[in-house]
Amino acid sequence: MSDSALTGAHLPGHHHHGHTGTPGGQDHNHGHRHDHDHDHGVTIAADDPDHPLWERDRIVLTSVGIDIGSATSQVLFSRLTLRRMGRELSSAFRVVGKEILHESAVALTPYAEGRRIDEERLTALVDAAFLDAGVRADEVDTGAVILTGEATRRHNARAIADLFAARTGRFICATAGHGMEATLAAHGSGAVARSTRDHSRVLNIDIGGGTTKLSVSESGRVLATGALHLGARLIVVDGDGRIVRLEPAGRRLAKALGLDWALGHRVWEAELREVAALMADTVLAEVNGVPAPLDGLDWTRLTGPLAERGPYDAVVFSGGVAEYLYGRESREFGDLGALFGRALTERADRLPGPVEDTGRAIRATVLGASQYTVQVSGNTIHIDDPGLLPLHNLRVVRPGVELPDTVDPRSVEAAVGRALADSGTGPDDAVVFAFRWSGLPSFPRLDAFVEGIRRGLSERIEAGGPLCLLFEGDIARTVGGILYDQGVRVPVISVDGIAVGDLHFVDIGAVLPKSGTVPVSLKSMVFSL
Repeated sequence: MSDSALTGAHLPGHHHHGHTGTPGGQDHNHGHRHDHDHDHGVTIAADDPDHPLWERDRIVLTSVGIDIGSATSQVLFSRLTLRRMGRELSSAFRVVGKEILHESAVALTPYAEGRRIDEERLTALVDAAFLDAGVRADEVDTGAVILTGEATRRHNARAIADLFAARTGRFICATAGHGMEATLAAHGSGAVARSTRDHSRVLNIDIGGGTTKLSVSESGRVLATGALHLGARLIVVDGDGRIVRLEPAGRRLAKALGLDWALGHRVWEAELREVAALMADTVLAEVNGVPAPLDGLDWTRLTGPLAERGPYDAVVFSGGVAEYLYGRESREFGDLGALFGRALTERADRLPGPVEDTGRAIRATVLGASQYTVQVSGNTIHIDDPGLLPLHNLRVVRPGVELPDTVDPRSVEAAVGRALADSGTGPDDAVVFAFRWSGLPSFPRLDAFVEGIRRGLSERIEAGGPLCLLFEGDIARTVGGILYDQGVRVPVISVDGIAVGDLHFVDIGAVLPKSGTVPVSLKSMVFSL
């Protein structure tokens, strides 16, 4: 969420129509030369829930995270408290507290024949979690369905995500993608929080069933992420040592060691230890920035190399394999988890920093998703028709707009046009345009800025809208009013206090009646078949 200080809610010559981020959202008469007070909102001196203004500056949301991973699936319910950053001259809300309400048991992700997720068994798992938590779907305010690793490669992965997004509450999103999962794990594992201590630099290694996600955090920010196609359940054997599950990546790892494995083949524990050791050595090579232990393993990289190298003040492990590494799990499930964890433990002296335990290993991704993917808008928003919300899976287009002291509408128009062309989207596609406002919010600058947006989006406006806009500064209500002044009559949804970063899609939720804000979920959606 934005920390911008030099942003204005009301400006000379500006008015608003319809819902504008205050309860009730009443219209008012206007002219072009009347002034409005600059509204930074009211900041409550004491954190008192009984204070009559507490609900205006605080939002409490019930959030659910559904994590469908390569190896395991789980559901986590939490309560998030967000506070309006009035002291920072911003109407944006930030998460200031979280409370875990219920954690489901961690269950093996059910798979079916034909490289499919078993929809019936997975649905039963999620339904049981809601029942155990005592939470109804209509009581959920926000959250995320996360498919990660090998789960995203199943033929019905997208359908599974859409199923839960549709039936598990009014505002749930589907999230996948290597960078996003690494970021969620960094937040959920406690690595990001750990990095705030003494401005330290922390490496998080999140090892799941199909992939290993890497992230580097410093001073509370994730600086870099990476991913490797290495995980505990790339190979699974039954009690007789016969292979019952063999992912393509598992077959390739075995082949690199001269092992020609196939479903039904019998394997020996020494061979499994050899594969686990190769995976551990490959992870260590990546985090130390040295060549892989064997030639021909470049395919294990799912992203570019990790950009921010060590040494690190701390190394935090998360994911299911971390439970073995930290000694909290000893059971074996026929996969490589225990062997992988043991191999890393034996090589701990080769890590680029001391290992620390934050205690949240296996639930890191789902815990991170319960808070990181949700932002709440400022209360200086402009929404012509609240009935249009919620909106799901809006593609983010980011025009790179330069904002000098004197804004040139033609420059803004050109930037919008370039961003549209690069995105490959058409006038009827579900798109949200994200802008970063900088500089003084004077009316001449804003008027020229909005004129450029209007001209750049003329085809979309002619197609009938709605026109969806996101801003990091507190200018959404002002932009909505100026668009109306400039003759735009399609529905405008203009939301501020949101920083989308490098994420590709957003959901905009229904208006929260007490605060007059909207929740926004950020996500990347990458499904590999």
